Amino acid sequence: MEVFRNDDRALTAARLKINEEFKKNKNETSEENVQKMIKMGTDVEAVLRYMVLQVEHTGEDKLLLQPRKDLLQENVPYSDQPRKKS
Repeated sequence: MEVFRNDDRALTAARLKINEEFKKNKNETSEENVQKMIKMGTDVEAVLRYMVLQVEHTGEDKLLLQPRKDLLQENVPYSDQPRKKS
């Protein structure tokens, strides 16, 4: 999972949680419930892929951001003054 690249602790936690959920629901037979669980997994993947930023402590008061290409978007410059509605 690219979101947790080089973060063995986070990768292990994610893998354990995924396995736990599969084992917990392995006997589910309701098509509706299975579809809900697939939707939940897809939604979680989207949140992780597009909302989670990897940050590494590099010093006492320093952080290193490691954005993935998925997160890089065109950005609107910051402005102290709100834009006037036309």
